[in-house]
Amino acid sequence: MTSTLTFNQAAALRSPPSSGASPQSASRAVPAVGSELLQLRNLCKIFGPKPERAMEMLRQGMGRDEIFAKTGNLVAVDDVSLSVRSGEIFVVMGLSGSGKSTLVRLLNRLIEPTSGSVILEGQDIAPMSAAQLQAVRRKKMAMVFQSFALLPNRNVVDNVAYGLEVAGVPKAERLAQAEAALTRVGLGNYARMYPSELSGGMQQRVGLARALAVNPAVLLMDEAFSALDPLIRSEMQNELLRLQQQEQRTIVFISHDIEEAIKIGGRIGIMKDGRLVQVGTPSELIQSPADDFVRDFFRHVDVSRFLKASNMLTRVGDERQQSSPDAPAERLLGRLVDLGLECAYVCDESGRYQGCVTQSSLHEAGAGTVRAAFLRDALSVTLDTDLNQLTDMALSQRHDVPVLDAAGGLAGVVSCRTILQHVMQRRAA
Repeated sequence: MTSTLTFNQAAALRSPPSSGASPQSASRAVPAVGSELLQLRNLCKIFGPKPERAMEMLRQGMGRDEIFAKTGNLVAVDDVSLSVRSGEIFVVMGLSGSGKSTLVRLLNRLIEPTSGSVILEGQDIAPMSAAQLQAVRRKKMAMVFQSFALLPNRNVVDNVAYGLEVAGVPKAERLAQAEAALTRVGLGNYARMYPSELSGGMQQRVGLARALAVNPAVLLMDEAFSALDPLIRSEMQNELLRLQQQEQRTIVFISHDIEEAIKIGGRIGIMKDGRLVQVGTPSELIQSPADDFVRDFFRHVDVSRFLKASNMLTRVGDERQQSSPDAPAERLLGRLVDLGLECAYVCDESGRYQGCVTQSSLHEAGAGTVRAAFLRDALSVTLDTDLNQLTDMALSQRHDVPVLDAAGGLAGVVSCRTILQHVMQRRAA
């Protein structure tokens, strides 16, 4: 790595997530974005005739297959604990039989848990009465299934309004809410058509609008796009991301597709044999997989776009000496020679990065200023610059790449060697 000298290095700043509420959310109290809205604590589900015996065997450390062989009980969800934050899309993924679909049905008690708690907005759902649970399903948790589940004898707007009708909402009000939901998913002009007249992707949009119409605190989506053709599926993923940018819904999304998970998921929970193996952002899972099972999920995926400059940068030193870009170049050149450093990254007195200089460029500046010695071809990047972009730069950059924070300060540098090492690791995988 090239030796460097930093002048007035500034701390990295990150923009906080937006907390603006969409107009339709005025009727529901919206928790602060990033707060814990839904919590799962030691959640278990065991199918079979003797769940108590199977639970005891779990506590003794027996595995899923051994318990099934001895008791006939299937451990579908095994001691899962996690928190879902307000305003995030949390993706639960795993192979077939991993327990992900059972898990999502435990959240609204479509399946009764064997043990554990599901806490929504501070209330445990597990001990609720049938009436209380019905109210939660109607007002706080809506679900979008893989099958569209539309009523063929009802037109689109009446399908969307069905949940509101069951909840006793007056007709004029429920139709207004249904039409608004249809507009949000791009189907405002299709309200009077029937499901049989719509494509599969449009029918799934109707299903999404039906869930949005009740303005739920949490939206549960179980393999919602799996039955769609690849192109329509991609369009629906983009539609969900568009809605999420506007409304910042709290969504638990079940998927078996790693590409889908990393496209839409703010965080991903990976399940295996009923257990939650690891939770993290796509970048965290790629950088620090918990085991070979997690690592294998990403083996055939181009993950370059998830490796950012922020994951690869190194700090440039603790020197806090301030140097104006208009200071004499000869003075800085002498300092670099004394310290044995080849190049320096210069910031002004406010901490904003100004440019890169080398011993050679300072020498050429002669009696001029440090500013006159800035390398014209030295490029800088932001913390969110991905590996693909960095690779292109590494082929032309002669020195470490400066990485700037949101305020324009120098957060650190990424060496060309580090960039190329990551590229080779991806190819080897």
